[in-house]
Amino acid sequence: MDDFLNLFFSADYSAQPMNIPAFLLGLCLAFLGGMALSATYMTTHRGLSYSRAFVNSLVVIPMVVSVVMMVLNNNLVTAFGLMAVFAVVRFRNVLRDTLDTSYVLSVLVVGMACGTQRFSLGVVAAITIIATMFFLWYTNYGSRHRFDIIVNLHWERPLADLELVRRVLQRHSHTMQCASQRSSDVAAGTDLSYRLLLRNPDISDSLLAELREVTGVSRLTALKAQEESEL
Repeated sequence: MDDFLNLFFSADYSAQPMNIPAFLLGLCLAFLGGMALSATYMTTHRGLSYSRAFVNSLVVIPMVVSVVMMVLNNNLVTAFGLMAVFAVVRFRNVLRDTLDTSYVLSVLVVGMACGTQRFSLGVVAAITIIATMFFLWYTNYGSRHRFDIIVNLHWERPLADLELVRRVLQRHSHTMQCASQRSSDVAAGTDLSYRLLLRNPDISDSLLAELREVTGVSRLTALKAQEESEL
């Protein structure tokens, strides 16, 4: 086993052999930096098109770039080769997903590591990136679930009495947000929609039962909130 490890870590026949411990440290730091930046993006994002694939790419791309810089190692010829290969891939295929781009960059970098005779670097990079991809997939990293249920109802009483409904909703939920409030001159009353993060999603039926008992509530419907991110 020791002979195999010595052979593996010495399998770098390039003009400037790579320091494997420094390479692993660079990958770990790139991974942690990507996780920190992706977590910041998840927390601060307020747009309508939230993509979990983009969040995952924020974790993977720093690692890929780290490998790219180590493979290039101030080699201008290798840098132009990487640009040429990626330009051909982009010309032949339109990549619509940022995570697809990360995969393409990963295979290009691993291929270039092997092509420049940095065999140990290519193997370690491939194993590390594959492990990261499986980690992101297994943990469902980047998904957002801020609401469990959407409650729609028609309120036939004055809005000043709406506190009766709010009390019921607050008793069953951690977070309550009024998504819409519409009044019509044709029909009396107000149409309301609430987004709720429930204290116990398994007993949502009891919430609806209590709302039906409130005088003034009609046309009560409930929808389970779907995953917010685009896959």
